[in-house]
Amino acid sequence: MVRVLVLLMSLLTFGVLAEEQGMAEIPGKVIYIDQLEDMFSRIRANTDWDMSGEMLWGYFFIHHEPAKLEAVKSVLESQGYRFVDIYLSEKEDPAEPDKYWLHVEKVEAHTPQSLDRRNDLYKLAHEQGLDSYDGMDVGPIEN
Repeated sequence: MVRVLVLLMSLLTFGVLAEEQGMAEIPGKVIYIDQLEDMFSRIRANTDWDMSGEMLWGYFFIHHEPAKLEAVKSVLESQGYRFVDIYLSEKEDPAEPDKYWLHVEKVEAHTPQSLDRRNDLYKLAHEQGLDSYDGMDVGPIEN
């Protein structure tokens, strides 16, 4: 639950801040280093997690066709990511187009700088023709 709240709390501000700061020069990129630094600060202030060690990081991709996400899943698995799920997003309006999410995860340690480099997943999403890379979430490793 806390993991989801941290993700939502962080991601809600990312797009707005990027637009306000005029930093949308990378196609699709909405998460920048200053936002990651803020996210790490808020996690440290609101949890007892040791962010200097390994954590469970989840990464999310969006596309309107699940078959395309299946292909990217294989690419990510070959890079050491663990597949979690591909699922259809809920819609408020049935007339909205379908949106599918690919969720993968990896146990790794990050600083804001290394997470900014990891977010080069934007490039992968673009190269693979996905609608977007939607960012990450984080939580402690559950034993």
